Parts: sequence; structure tokens; C-alpha cells
Amino acid sequence: MGANSAGLHEDVEKLHPQTIDRHRAVASLMEELEAIDWYDQRIDAADDLELKGLLAHNRDEEKEHAAMVLEWLRRHDGKLDQHLRTYLFTNKPLLQIEHAAEHGGAADGGGADDGSLGIGSLRR
Repeated sequence: MGANSAGLHEDVEKLHPQTIDRHRAVASLMEELEAIDWYDQRIDAADDLELKGLLAHNRDEEKEHAAMVLEWLRRHDGKLDQHLRTYLFTNKPLLQIEHAAEHGGAADGGGADDGSLGIGSLRR
């Protein structure tokens, strides 16, 4: 791994190959998110509508890339997978989900917000 794989904080010889690959993915995710932010700022600053459209298209491509790398990370990190399954694609307040997950409640954050157990009707 080259010296420009900045961000490695430990001697590369002491790191597992899986740790280095996850580092590569994390660095790539950070770069994709940074690019999204840069595009958002450029879109806001641009006066030309066609340019704004092109920049928005490019920004959305970066979002696709970020999602793909995040999914790779999820598949290779069991604890990250667990947390993403708890918090993503939910509607409840995030701290409420965290409290439930840490105190034995429904940790998935999903379910109905009407107080039901989310098991559906028992009637046939």
C-alpha cells in the first residue's frame, strides 16, 4: 500500500488485509461524501441553469457510488451491519430507536407508530 493511502494510523505490516480493505472503502466513502458536498455548493453558486443540471446529475452519481461502498462495508463489518439495520429506513426519532435497542425494546426501529406490536391482526 502506497504512502499516499493516508489515514493508516498503524504500521501497515501489523494490519490484517481485511482491515486495509475496509480502510480503502472508508476512505472512498469519505471522498464520495465530500464530492457530494462540493457539488451541492457548486450547484448553489452556479447561475447557469444548464450547468446546475449537469452538476446535480454528477452529484447524484456520487450518491450512487457512496451507497455502493456503504453496502460493501455493511457486508464486511458485522457490527456496522447491525447498526445500519437498526437505524436506516426508519421513521421513529433516532434517539428513541437507540433507547429501545439498548434497553431491550424493538431494536429494528420499524413497526407501527400506533402503539401496536407490529404483528398484524390475529383475525382471519
